[in-house]
Amino acid sequence: MLCLLLDYLDFAFCAPIGQNIEYMSGLKEITDKIVAFRDARDWKQFHNPKDMALSLTLEAAEVMEHFQWKNEEDIKKYLATENGFEGVSDELADVLYWVLLISHDLGIDIKQAFEKKIVKTGKKYPVDVVKGKYSKWTEY
Repeated sequence: MLCLLLDYLDFAFCAPIGQNIEYMSGLKEITDKIVAFRDARDWKQFHNPKDMALSLTLEAAEVMEHFQWKNEEDIKKYLATENGFEGVSDELADVLYWVLLISHDLGIDIKQAFEKKIVKTGKKYPVDVVKGKYSKWTEY
C-alpha cells in the first residue's frame, strides 16, 4: 500500500502501489477515446469553448435532476435501483466526457490543474478552522 500524506492539506491518500499511475493513464485512455469518438463523427467543428462549457453545465443539471424533490431516504432507495444507479452513472460519465474534452482542446493538463487547485482550496479551508463547518471561506 502506497500512502501519500499531504501535510499542507491535512489529507492522506492511500492506494495500492501503482494505482495512481494506472488511474492517470486511464484518464489519458478515456480522453483518447473521447477525442476519437468526436473526431470520427466530425463534431470538432461544433466544439468551441463556449458551447462545450454549456454542454458541461447541461449534463451537470441532468445529474441534479435525478435527486430533485427527493429526501435522503428517497435518494438511497433510488440509487438502490438499477435504473437510478445507471442513470446517475450515465450522467456523471457525460460530465466527465465534457471535462476531459474541454481540458484536452484547451491544452489543460487536468491532473496538474486539479493538484494546483486542491492546494489552493486547502489553504482557503484549513482543517483546523473549517472542520465540521459548512461556511464559505469568506465567512471565517
